[in-house]
Amino acid sequence: MEIAFGVRSDVGLVRTNNEDHFAVDPALNLFILCDGMGGQAAGEVASRMGAELILEHFRQGSQNLREGLEGPYREEFSAQTNRLLSGIRLSNKAIYEAANGSSATSGMGATVVAVQISGNVMSIAHVGDSRVYLFRNDQLRQLTEDHSLVREQVRQGLISAEEAERSELANVILRALGAEPNVIADLDEVWVGAKDQILLCSDGLTRMVPDAQIAKVLAADQTPQEAADRLVELANENGGEDNTTVIVARMLPPATGWRRWLRFFKGGNRTWPN
Repeated sequence: MEIAFGVRSDVGLVRTNNEDHFAVDPALNLFILCDGMGGQAAGEVASRMGAELILEHFRQGSQNLREGLEGPYREEFSAQTNRLLSGIRLSNKAIYEAANGSSATSGMGATVVAVQISGNVMSIAHVGDSRVYLFRNDQLRQLTEDHSLVREQVRQGLISAEEAERSELANVILRALGAEPNVIADLDEVWVGAKDQILLCSDGLTRMVPDAQIAKVLAADQTPQEAADRLVELANENGGEDNTTVIVARMLPPATGWRRWLRFFKGGNRTWPN
């Protein structure tokens, strides 16, 4: 399936450095986003390590997805999903060792959402509170569940969803790359079709922009790059309290004849270096 996408990453209005990092490989339909944490520049180091190591691991196994996997194979999932899981395990190990090997990077870690699309199947792997959304038929659906303290409190019925949004503990996460020697990643596989849109984002977007506004942007008649730009603009207009990174991927119907040439000249597929 052909995919058009747009990417935007912004430091925001409060922070002085950008601890988000993304990696995209259009040939593999692979999209990765990490949100770093840690003192000084450690968060930047962790997010870059996470995204780049997962990207490289998937590239190395592109001819044989089962080759060189880290950890046990999950038979209930596809080889693509297992490759994402393996990359997360490897990156977690590398970040954990780096964090414990130097005072400059002590305590660093990162969230991650990783998506790979093969045919009509989207593989998802994630750790932390960065998110993946599916926008289909004017409906926005969150596909990942935050690994955060407030989300766990909501799940247990201790607080409401509205209280979670206002909580001072909203940024406390329960899982991250590099926090422990081993990490548990949530996995999922979702069918996708023409006109579906996939959104990967750091919490700089979701803490500043409600889902209703996100859905309105994705419903507008614009390119994925224009949608990504607008979502980041909204995050900054609403306060810009954190770094914001957004990847918008749109599934395109098969293009033939003059439609294929029109799509080419309009720049249907693009990426920006991070």
